[in-house]
Amino acid sequence: MNETNLIAQASHGDTEAFAALIALHERFVYNLALRTLGNADDAADMAQEAFVRAWQALPTFRQDAQFRTWLYRIVLNLCINRIPRLRRELNELSHDEISDLSEPAVSTPDPLTQLEKQEQRAFIHREIDRLPEQYRLLVSLRYQHELSYEEIATMLSLPVGTVKTGLFRAKARLREALSIFEKESA
Repeated sequence: MNETNLIAQASHGDTEAFAALIALHERFVYNLALRTLGNADDAADMAQEAFVRAWQALPTFRQDAQFRTWLYRIVLNLCINRIPRLRRELNELSHDEISDLSEPAVSTPDPLTQLEKQEQRAFIHREIDRLPEQYRLLVSLRYQHELSYEEIATMLSLPVGTVKTGLFRAKARLREALSIFEKESA
């Protein structure tokens, strides 16, 4: 059964259809809460609360919106309410003109190079966890959840330019940390 049918059935009180929707989105909801809050127990509580709120509000869900975006917005609102400074910090991001810098893709079968890449990825993940909350959230939404700038802006009630600026700054911090890591590893 497709998601649209599940939503329609769940909005009319079908708990099995809603359980299927939870199964489709629970990992993403939990990961979003975890990235935002930084604590596994808080993230589990927040994910549960988000699904309770979604169940209660489902009859008012507009079918013209994406369910994922609507659900993530519920999670983010709950997380932001728990962390008041996150909203303030997101709103303080400037609207600088930026360009999206992409990383060159490198693929090699050399085991030493593969090990170095694994260490590099592990380092980047640690550095992402060390980013300020507003940047960590943006990075998570963009790269872990693969949301578009527009979807992120809608979810966070921010201009698209603010989202792009925040991601640009987060990537700049990560590049700087990676540069230092690579110099120290050489």
